[in-house]
Amino acid sequence: MRRAVYPGSFDPVTFGHLDVMARSAALVDELIVGVLNNNTKTPLFSVEERVNILLEATKDITNIRIESFTGLSIDFVKKCDAKFIVRGLRAITDFDYELQMAQTNRIMDQDIDTIFLTTSLEYAYLSSTTVKEVAAYGGDISKFVPPVVVDRIYNKIWERKNNKERL
Repeated sequence: MRRAVYPGSFDPVTFGHLDVMARSAALVDELIVGVLNNNTKTPLFSVEERVNILLEATKDITNIRIESFTGLSIDFVKKCDAKFIVRGLRAITDFDYELQMAQTNRIMDQDIDTIFLTTSLEYAYLSSTTVKEVAAYGGDISKFVPPVVVDRIYNKIWERKNNKERL
């Protein structure tokens, strides 16, 4: 069975992420989307919320599984008994970082390869950080994220803003 892992924080998931998921799922028998629970960052959504959003956003892709993980991606890939890591590339700046990670992972386990997919041109500019910034200023994010995420992002930003004002 050809199994791959697409790891990331997906905070929030964007149309760019979903594009990479759909395209990579077509290349393998099973794609596991690994949602990173990174204790060093303060995400907009909890790992449980991100998993639930992804479950809803990917419900039409039959060979996808969504799981959360902590630690190194390479360890999660081994735990999943996968042979490939999927990474999306938007620009040359992504490539520099991703190449270093792929080479590091290859040294850590020679049996696991990294597959790079360039993002579709319509999403090449898109990042989760940009989505959060546009939403924080009240901009329309409906062209960047699936409908299941739009209101959740605005609500989270509104909650955080109100909580800061109370302090």
